[in-house]
Amino acid sequence: MIAFGGRRRSPSQTPAGENEPDAVLVARAQLDRDAVAPLYLRYLEEIARFCYVRLGDAEAARDATQQVFAQALAALPRYQERDQFRAWLYTIARHVLANQTRHQRGTATLEAALEAVDPGQTPEELASAALERRALLAAVSRLPDDQRLTVQLRLAGLTGPEVAVAMGRSHDAVKKLQLRALERLRAELAVGVGKEEARRGA
Repeated sequence: MIAFGGRRRSPSQTPAGENEPDAVLVARAQLDRDAVAPLYLRYLEEIARFCYVRLGDAEAARDATQQVFAQALAALPRYQERDQFRAWLYTIARHVLANQTRHQRGTATLEAALEAVDPGQTPEELASAALERRALLAAVSRLPDDQRLTVQLRLAGLTGPEVAVAMGRSHDAVKKLQLRALERLRAELAVGVGKEEARRGA
């Protein structure tokens, strides 16, 4: 996995405002564009990861991330605070990615969200987990785009209401999309497990 955030900061480099709520930081940034840094640092890594998950290409993800924050900065004076800044940022990301994928069709991948490894696992468990992860990635890639996006936003850490804002849908619609996606994933993965067990028993 490619790191997007640059060098990790030491505690002495922690920027002012890091522990303040988004609403406070947004109000400050709307008065002074130079005060946007804490918001940028807070969300850079996860927006970059989300772009990578959607595009599957590190360079394209970096470009998309830069566009997201450039557009957010330009639109910030018009932003109205409703405790939804994070979801608003993902809305911008969704539009940037939609525009980018019209020109360049990358293969969506969830590896960035699924690549954590338990150091206590045996080699056999690691191999099994890798097979399961590949099966899940393949199954997610076959979901309809709105269902795939719902799953990816949830894996990015957004709540149901935040996903609804980011997708421009009602919360109920997002819940239905997520339910259909999970049902489809369960069915596909169950078929895959059955085929693998049959192959091993042959």
